[in-house]
Amino acid sequence: MYKCRYWKVFHMGRYNAGASHMSIYLKFILFQTAIVIPFVAGALARRRIGAPQQFIRSLVRINIIGLEPVIVLWCTWGLVISPDIMILPVAGFGLIVTGVLAGSCAATVLKLSGKKRQTFLISSSLANHGFTMGGFLCYFFLGEQGLGLSVLFVLYFIPYVYGLVFPYAKEGSRQKISFGGFIEKIVLDIQNLPLFAMAAGLLLNAVGIRRPDIAFPVDALLLASISLYYLSLGISFTRGAIHGISKELAALSAIKFIVVPGMTFVLLCLLPLAPSVKAVIQLQSFMPTAIYSMVTAVLFNLDTDLASGLFVCNTFIFLTAVLPLMFLLKEMLFGI
Repeated sequence: MYKCRYWKVFHMGRYNAGASHMSIYLKFILFQTAIVIPFVAGALARRRIGAPQQFIRSLVRINIIGLEPVIVLWCTWGLVISPDIMILPVAGFGLIVTGVLAGSCAATVLKLSGKKRQTFLISSSLANHGFTMGGFLCYFFLGEQGLGLSVLFVLYFIPYVYGLVFPYAKEGSRQKISFGGFIEKIVLDIQNLPLFAMAAGLLLNAVGIRRPDIAFPVDALLLASISLYYLSLGISFTRGAIHGISKELAALSAIKFIVVPGMTFVLLCLLPLAPSVKAVIQLQSFMPTAIYSMVTAVLFNLDTDLASGLFVCNTFIFLTAVLPLMFLLKEMLFGI
């Protein structure tokens, strides 16, 4: 049985009890490095790239088609399915709903309207639960099992984004999304390969085909995936996006780092769930706004400067203030 073994060392993606333990501080440094250096490099290289948007799309496709499916398949294949696990996507959607409700209250207080209100609500709703933040931290805190559980946690994402967020954003741009286009995005789009990989891993698990006991470079693949995402973000970022958003940023940060995790902590204390499941849900509740908030603003002509500024600044606050506290308080928050 696949057990939750906190803080065992990974050697090329597998547990190795005989190896020396990787310090949590080293993990923290690696995580920060995989984000900061590629982001800065992308920002500096932006002017030297002839067609930045095309280059960004190429980087994203490398991730979605080449790296993420392999990581997802490996980690979900090694999971042991239990009734507790099935609550994960429900919990993920619950965090999203909490963000929407809190964001709606904040937007009313700030007197936001039109595209600015829509952009703020989408930023309040979407959280970085995937590989680019939440999934990566689940791996660092909880190992392969944590990463596998985080993949199940984000099952809500595709139906929520394509079924609710995009139609909502469409109201601001007056663009139309056909039902056929919606089905095509979910079923046929090659960008959904990570979802198919997850289904394949769970199927292999269900029929009793054991995952090969081989050295697999999960660590290296994750670092490469994270680095590519933040390199693409650095290339697309402009400095003007962070000006004049202090009130919106303060409200968003309160929602992401106080309201949502606080309510989650109280609720989890009342639920009889497995420790590993509780740890994943609580960890994911701290995540900053997602890069898809900026993607949605671009696709539907919302307030792209506000979306970009909120994403970058909210992520910066998380990395420099919230994440260090999570490491210091990991035993109280996550039971590890």
